Parts: sequence; C-alpha cells; structure tokens
Amino acid sequence: MRTGIELHQARVHYGPLEALHGVTLAAPSPGLTILLGRNGSGRTTALRALAGTAPLTTGTVTWDGTDVTHLSAHERARRGLAFVPEGQAVFGHLTVDENLHLYGGGGPKADITPALKAYPELRPLLPRRAGTLSGGEQRMLALTRTLLAAHARVTLIDEPVQAMSPTTAARTYELLTSLSAHTCVVTAEQRLPPGLREHASRTAVVVHELRRGAVAFSGEASELS
Repeated sequence: MRTGIELHQARVHYGPLEALHGVTLAAPSPGLTILLGRNGSGRTTALRALAGTAPLTTGTVTWDGTDVTHLSAHERARRGLAFVPEGQAVFGHLTVDENLHLYGGGGPKADITPALKAYPELRPLLPRRAGTLSGGEQRMLALTRTLLAAHARVTLIDEPVQAMSPTTAARTYELLTSLSAHTCVVTAEQRLPPGLREHASRTAVVVHELRRGAVAFSGEASELS
C-alpha cells in the first residue's frame, strides 16, 4: 500500500477566518479514507484543499510523492482526480441521460451501463432534467461520475450518501469499497458509516477525525471508538 494523496501542514483561510490549522493527513492508494467530523470541523475544507478548489495559505498537497499544491483544480482533474462536492453536484439544466453521457466522456456513444447497473433507479429518470430530481436521486446521479470516469486515480466525495435511503446508502458504500480496491477514495462524513469496519478485511479503511480545523485522530477504522 502506498500513499495516494496527502496534506502537509495545510492552512486554509476564508477571509480572516482560518478553517484548517496546519492539518497533515494521508490517504492510501489503493484504499478508502474517511474524513470524519461535525459541521465546521474542517473536513469539507480538507477535501476541497485536496481537490484544489480551496487554495492553501501555507502547506503543501502531494500526490504520488509529487508536489501539486500550485496545480489548479482542472489540472488535477486532467491528471485523474475526480471530485464530487456536497449539495448541487449535477448539471441541473441537462437531462439525466445527458449528465451520464457527459460523465462518460461526452460522446453519444459513451457507455453508461455501469451507472445504470449501480443505480437502476436512474433508468426511468433518463429523460428528466437533473434539477427536478429529489435530493437522493441527484446524489446517485452525481456519484455515477466516479463509476464512469475510467481515468480517475483519486476520487474525492463530500457526503456521498446524503439524502439517500439506508438501503441505497449501504449499496453506495459497497460500490465505494469495490472502487477503493484499485484506486484512492476519500470521503467526508459527519459520522462513521454503519458496517464500515466490516470492509477493513477487504481494503484499507483509514479514518482522520477533524475537530475545529485540526486532526484529532488518525488511524484504522477499527481503532476508532
């Protein structure tokens, strides 16, 4: 197991407020990493710092041992980083079908079968505009980009199961666990997903718990009380 992406002594400011206070954390590749914390803990900012959408005030971001701190978000995406932010993460004016084909490479011949196999609930919604879907349906659609982005080497997801039913949420974490068997997956969560410790036997599950912009715990999921 090797390190996929890391923050080193990262500080991020929003105006005069410092959201991250010298955060250092690492996500293995392959493997599943959870950034755990309540609202305001800094977990979303840490994820955005890795993605390049929240510039660092000081500190570095390294990816496979290379400093990518000054690479823009779109340059990181071009190198194989996929980011699914919290909330509105779909193209609301496009149909579900158009969103899926865009995620699959943009062409009309893009294979969207993996997305519909993972979330068959989307099939009858293909002609609908994405902005008219429920919160859980939009989340499913947003997550399909992690299945259709074949070049992705690092996948960052903020609140992956937000607004999903318990059954769909459990299926989503099964999908993410399968994905993390061959790539680096980092998610931000308010609490440790039920049953996650069971996945530790199949793939590395690392947890970094953040509190008030600092790391309070780093270790395996099984070690977290």
